[in-house]
Amino acid sequence: MAKRAALVLLLVIAAGCRSNPSEKLSNLTEEFVYTTLSFSPATATAVGLHEYQKQKLDDLLDDFSPPSLDKQQHFYEDFQSRLRQLPQDKLTPADRADYTILDDQASLALLDLKEIHSALHNPTMYVETLGNALFSPFILEYAPKPQRVQSIMARLQKVPLYLDQASTNLTAAPLIWTQVAIDENQGNIDLVDKAIRAQVPDNLKDNYARVARPALDAMNKFQAYLKNSLSARTDADWRLGQDRYTRKFRYQMEVGVEADTTLDQAERQMKAVRAHMLELAQPLHAQMFPSHKEHADLTGEARENTVIGEVLGKIADRHSTRESYMDDAKRDLDEARAFVQQQHLVTLPANSNLQVIPTPVFMRGIYSVGGFNPAPPLEPQLGAFYWVTPIPPDWPADRVESKLREYNFYKLKLLTIHEAMPGHYVQMQIANDLQPPPRRLLRSIYGNGPYIEGWAQYAEQMMLDSGFLDHSPEMALTFAKEELRVIANAILDVRLQMLGMTDQEALDLMEKQTFQEKEEAEGKLQRAKLSSAQLPTYFAGWRGWLKVRDDYKKAKGGAYNLTTFNDTALRQGAVPLPSLGKML
Repeated sequence: MAKRAALVLLLVIAAGCRSNPSEKLSNLTEEFVYTTLSFSPATATAVGLHEYQKQKLDDLLDDFSPPSLDKQQHFYEDFQSRLRQLPQDKLTPADRADYTILDDQASLALLDLKEIHSALHNPTMYVETLGNALFSPFILEYAPKPQRVQSIMARLQKVPLYLDQASTNLTAAPLIWTQVAIDENQGNIDLVDKAIRAQVPDNLKDNYARVARPALDAMNKFQAYLKNSLSARTDADWRLGQDRYTRKFRYQMEVGVEADTTLDQAERQMKAVRAHMLELAQPLHAQMFPSHKEHADLTGEARENTVIGEVLGKIADRHSTRESYMDDAKRDLDEARAFVQQQHLVTLPANSNLQVIPTPVFMRGIYSVGGFNPAPPLEPQLGAFYWVTPIPPDWPADRVESKLREYNFYKLKLLTIHEAMPGHYVQMQIANDLQPPPRRLLRSIYGNGPYIEGWAQYAEQMMLDSGFLDHSPEMALTFAKEELRVIANAILDVRLQMLGMTDQEALDLMEKQTFQEKEEAEGKLQRAKLSSAQLPTYFAGWRGWLKVRDDYKKAKGGAYNLTTFNDTALRQGAVPLPSLGKML
């Protein structure tokens, strides 16, 4: 009897050891990522999760029905309650980073489900989710094409019910959201009717045509609903207001700085950057405009605007054509890769799976210039995509010229550094080696925005500091203009979302104070209305990365090495930047 009691006691002790806080957190992380992926089959396919609990996720669409949304809300409430029972002081720095992400992601989800109600007001959510559900199996070669087409057809069969649910849910929407949804929904129609149809194997063409027809009918019906019904119901505001925005900012940014403080920092830094730009511009201005006498008759902001504006205007004269824009981006990618390797700024991933492709039409509302779509974290050997948004063939000459001047010879190089090399592509490809898989998924799907965008901005600065383009003064001024734009992004988002900034005030900030072209400013204003608490990630993240590097450098002293810092920081995945500093 005594032996049996001792054995039971040992088993209890062993079970307790196995249930330490780190292990409990690991179990919660796994539960969170796989459960939330089951809520979004479109996302599951994109990250490489094809089956879960005996369900083939690749054949399903996201469910936005009221019972499903209630189920999700109950999950997040219960999950957060159980998570907060863990003793944070007994977690490792890496565990605490995951804890922060989990807690804030649950808070973000509950904020949306209980207060913002995207399902009731945001038609672009339905359109973009459907577009990704169809596009991912079309372009990601995770299985033979016939198998992926079968999954696309299974999803097409569910489109009528899916869009009926969208029409039922949507009670009112800001007009700009509906207008963008109309454009993106047309992109989905073209994707199904043209792009995918053209690639269907011969033996599946008849079946595809059979399931595509009802799906296309439903998409066209939804298009008419957007144009004729929802567009007339505009009693919904894209502004979150101070209370909701402050909380969303806190949960999404995770930088330990509130929205109002970030606004104050950005507005103070804008003055310093403009003064620096004048210093950079003056010698170039003397070369380019010797007859203008440096506009000595002007003072203050008027002189800054004139001198800097004239030099930036001259720099912008050197740009791609509509036809060469994509090829020039590919050339810039090769140039950036060679420089990173030559300077050994970071250890590049061994495999090269990056492709430069046009931005999918259904994503061009938010990605009006370009973007990056990473390889699936569960299948990192598959393709990663640097999206470059083509210039529409029906644009008038003035719009084309405005965009090409904004994304001129120098700025297109910075865009490519930011999105691809050594920016988002390198960061996310290295993060795809993180173990264990649940942690990798957590930090990929729910990765910290300031870490991600901050790295890309920091990467641009690092390239220029290391001599990219031989310290070109034109590039230096273009980069300073980008810094100004990053600052403007933060100001725009905070002021638009919680302080009632008007459209004209926003356009004046961008065009008159931060030297942006009209096309860029109007596109950014649209983006600001489509998103919230995303535009400040560049500013807060850039500052955060520089602080983490400076602290690391001080700690290492003479043993500091830039490559080692970059490699070590990127291997952690996209954690909140305050957590990254502690982990290093």
